[in-house]
Amino acid sequence: MKDKLLRIREESLNTIKSIETFKQLEEIRVKLLGKKGELTQILREMGKLSETERPVIGQMANEVRDKINKKIEETAAFIKNKELELRLKSEQIDVTMPGRKKALGNKHPITKVLDEIIQIFVGMGFSIVEGPEIETVYYNFDALNHDEFHPARDMQDTFYITDDILLRTQTSPNQVRIMEKQKPPIRVIVPGKVFRSDQIDATHSPMFHQIEGLVVDKGITMANLKGTLDVFAKALYGEKTKTKFRPHNFPFTEPSAEMDCTCSACNGNGCNICKNSGWIEILGAGMVHPNVLAKCNIDPEIYSGFAFGMGLDRISLLKYDISDLRLMFENDKRFLMQF
Repeated sequence: MKDKLLRIREESLNTIKSIETFKQLEEIRVKLLGKKGELTQILREMGKLSETERPVIGQMANEVRDKINKKIEETAAFIKNKELELRLKSEQIDVTMPGRKKALGNKHPITKVLDEIIQIFVGMGFSIVEGPEIETVYYNFDALNHDEFHPARDMQDTFYITDDILLRTQTSPNQVRIMEKQKPPIRVIVPGKVFRSDQIDATHSPMFHQIEGLVVDKGITMANLKGTLDVFAKALYGEKTKTKFRPHNFPFTEPSAEMDCTCSACNGNGCNICKNSGWIEILGAGMVHPNVLAKCNIDPEIYSGFAFGMGLDRISLLKYDISDLRLMFENDKRFLMQF
């Protein structure tokens, strides 16, 4: 058995010395030290030896195993360094080669229009406020003078979470929150996502974007409202843009109006986009209803104000002459890269 151990040691050391890959190294390790390896078989036969031979052969077997393990580790380190050198040579970077241009993204058209609108109103002294997208019935309807039977409260129009909690249908609740926390003068715009139970088509989506505005102070009149929105329309669509107001009805404003501006596609001459009328409706507005002011502890006998709201998605469609709202939300790079 002693001669057998010496033979295994010499042969294995010589064999390991010539190995060049990790696969070959693993194969020789299993052949020598695995469960059925040559050295393992010898150790299993130790019980057949006499009491005087057993410690001598055992010590020798351990020494052979240690030398084999050490040689395997040295060879493994040598192979690793050798492979690293080969990789460094084969993967050298030519710093003189031109770089690869990275594809950069760009702002979504809705974000671009939002930034432009914010810049216009900030230039007129407005501040930007945001609020929760999950609202209470009080802030979404009650505080905004919606009566108990208003159709917007119906389940078919609104996403209810509970009887008292819903996804906001407009950003107007934030106007109420601002009036509760801040006393006049108030001059804010409120952008954000809103949710209504609409079927998806070319002009409707259950999730869309709004931007609303609110001004409250002493002596605010309809003239202030019309002047502010006329400046806004000219800044957004060009100095030649004209505006007109049509009477309308909103629960939270009195009097109320819808504002049209001359079609930016045809400059008011008439086209398919404006249905040959030369005008396009872009927002609703009006003087803040006295009931809304009173609910926010603002005395309507002292203060007055105006509010307006517009669908940001619609404004974006008109500005870029896009015919289908769904294109805005399909994340098609070919479409988005045009802007």
